[in-house]
Amino acid sequence: MENRLAVIGIIIEEIDSAGPVNELLHEHSQYIVGRMGIPYRSREISVITIVLDAPEQVISSLSGKLGMIPGISVKSMFAKSKGNGQ
Repeated sequence: MENRLAVIGIIIEEIDSAGPVNELLHEHSQYIVGRMGIPYRSREISVITIVLDAPEQVISSLSGKLGMIPGISVKSMFAKSKGNGQ
């Protein structure tokens, strides 16, 4: 299966949801190219951006699992070109 480049944006509005988010990201660490986390203290939220190089099905599955965690908002964006994989 061909890999795709994607970005997943995550907003954590409930601090108790950070643990399950980090567990899922750890399970998919082999596909993560980069991660940026920003604690936005004045609004009591955290924003995480993940860059992935993975099969489309893996990216969609991860995004869906993240979206099922209470207190989390998730959006995914895929690069237009499929690239050449790993």
